[in-house]
Amino acid sequence: MLLVIDVGNTETVLGVLEGTELVAHWRVTTVRGRTRDEYRMLLGGMLEMGGYGPSALDGVAIASVVPPATHALRDVAEFLADGPLLVVEPGIKTGLPILIDNPHEVGADRIVNAVAAAEMYGVPAVVVDFGTSTNFDVVSANREYIGGVISTGLEVSQEALIRATAALRRVELTPPRSVIGKGTVEAIQSGLLYGHAGLVDGIMQRIVDDLGGEVHTLATGGLASTIVPYCSTVDTVEEFLTLHGLRLVFEMNS
Repeated sequence: MLLVIDVGNTETVLGVLEGTELVAHWRVTTVRGRTRDEYRMLLGGMLEMGGYGPSALDGVAIASVVPPATHALRDVAEFLADGPLLVVEPGIKTGLPILIDNPHEVGADRIVNAVAAAEMYGVPAVVVDFGTSTNFDVVSANREYIGGVISTGLEVSQEALIRATAALRRVELTPPRSVIGKGTVEAIQSGLLYGHAGLVDGIMQRIVDDLGGEVHTLATGGLASTIVPYCSTVDTVEEFLTLHGLRLVFEMNS
């Protein structure tokens, strides 16, 4: 079994894969200053409670966009699993040529998502990942990573709205009774949900038009199930696409 860890700016998602099956997963808040010992207690405790001691795990694969967490988890990996460690970084095999101006600046999670989309759903493919930012990543018909789009995430948009106004407040991200809000809460909900869905559809359609032909469009990330029901351009939701991509990259490099 393989332990996979996706460290994002807001949340860290862990999973245990037995073959291709995701048999367990957890989601915790990313804390930039979390120490090596704290990670060892937190993650080790979660795995132990799930019945996954180090001897049950054959390796660890990590994708991280938070450098302090990357360094701490490198040190902790030997206590979490009895096997090799893979950190997604420049120089590892991905099976995808990175055809952008500076390949080193692409986030590890974005590359892993592209690998998983190409392998699991075919090419060309576009992945939209709903996290702190909303990222679009594109794989060409020739299985090449050719770039993407980075936009403000849904929750970041809400926080910015609250900070910039005196009377508006945080709302639950659920659909209002109508797109025309009958009060402030519903008006904010409509603007956030339908506005973000419109952003996704607008960008996705432009990418698909640019690629031409039939394109596989996927969504992933913790907020995918919240937003995709109001989108018209997303074919498939795979919440744990990044974890499956980590497995694929680990296998390529083992």
